[in-house]
Amino acid sequence: MLPDNPAKVASTYASRREIFGWAMFDFANQAYTLLIITVVFGELFTTVIVGDRGDGFRFANFLWSLALALSYLMVVLTAPLCGAVMDYRAEKKRFLLISYLATVATTAMLYFVEPGYVVVGLLLIILSNYAYSMGESFIAAFLPELGPPDALGKISGFGWALGYIGGLFAAGFTLMVLGEATADNFERIRWVGPFAAGFFLVAAIPTFLWMKERGVPQPHGVSYRRIALQRVRSTFAELRYFKDLTVFLVSLLFSMAGVYIIIAFAFIYGAQVIGWEESVRNIMFIIVQVTAAAGALGFGFLQDKLGAKRTYQMTLALWVIAIVSIWATPELTDWVNSRYAVQWQAQYVFLVVGCLAGLSLGSSQSASRALVGVFSPLEKSAEFFGFWGLANKLAGVFGIVMLGVLQTLIGLQASILLCVALFVIAMLICAGVNEQRGRDAALAWERSA
Repeated sequence: MLPDNPAKVASTYASRREIFGWAMFDFANQAYTLLIITVVFGELFTTVIVGDRGDGFRFANFLWSLALALSYLMVVLTAPLCGAVMDYRAEKKRFLLISYLATVATTAMLYFVEPGYVVVGLLLIILSNYAYSMGESFIAAFLPELGPPDALGKISGFGWALGYIGGLFAAGFTLMVLGEATADNFERIRWVGPFAAGFFLVAAIPTFLWMKERGVPQPHGVSYRRIALQRVRSTFAELRYFKDLTVFLVSLLFSMAGVYIIIAFAFIYGAQVIGWEESVRNIMFIIVQVTAAAGALGFGFLQDKLGAKRTYQMTLALWVIAIVSIWATPELTDWVNSRYAVQWQAQYVFLVVGCLAGLSLGSSQSASRALVGVFSPLEKSAEFFGFWGLANKLAGVFGIVMLGVLQTLIGLQASILLCVALFVIAMLICAGVNEQRGRDAALAWERSA
């Protein structure tokens, strides 16, 4: 017999409007990921705000990695606690709203970060990226309520795909109106923070209009702190029961470490190692968004047919190919030119590599989010996605700090191979995950609750 509480079992789809409202948060927040972390502000911070101090930007790159790592560490310490409170009090929308407004405010304030204002820039990146990252966990916690387990890959993929379309719109405006991230263009490009904030503010409105809070609040009178500590403590004990979720989160720790390195340094790599022109950088904007959307949507449908685990491992194999191609781009270009007597430039070869990276990016993130949804009982969805956020951001700390230190020693090009090792380790760990057993554990928990 099914539980009396209808929030415990999602055997049917939510309305199309609600699913679309949920996905619009991905559409909205991609402006932050793309414009602030991946492309524009990351390059602006390292090359203009900090600048080259005679070390090939190594110190600037290290500061950038330090800011991101600290923000992710804050998520590690707080995401599971917030998830526990959200489940107990049925306040997922409230917590999501707080993180959303905090992201908008701190991102808009990046306008005031001028060349030499390194400490201010670091502080605002830490705060804005923390608020944004917490929101990622909060919105993901709604996923198990939107449809049956067999449909979560498709729904997650739709969200990620719509997110990359949002990034394409945000990037298009930036390219046409704000221009390049250079010192000469600083007075225009400094508006990237307010624009990303405004885009997020407006585009996420459907989320708060149409998303439903299905949870049933437990009795009040208990402090947030006590709720969080008690429920997280009990969940750590209960993770023995959710063995496959636990093993998968360990795999995710390594795979997302590689993904966060690419998100944080791909366009910095293009500027510093490949030496691309602004026009090529602009084309890469578009390529990554289109291929990432295609990867998220295509692999989302594939996941519902082949299984979440198998799809996730396929995306990791695709990442390995992409990273080796990124590392080998300069040498591959030289070999092709000498072998076939052509005059290709590395920046154009790098565009082809960008297609692989985009496919890998969209598909791996969508598959991992959906797999956590499959393994999560609905009454613990916010808490378990808090642990998903913990694994994601602990991965960010681990990966970005390692890359930041390594590139100061051997340079950025050689350091990027660290990602290959991370993805291979993730694949090996995931081999121990039994997807059907993980699904059965979540369903059994719901029925006994």
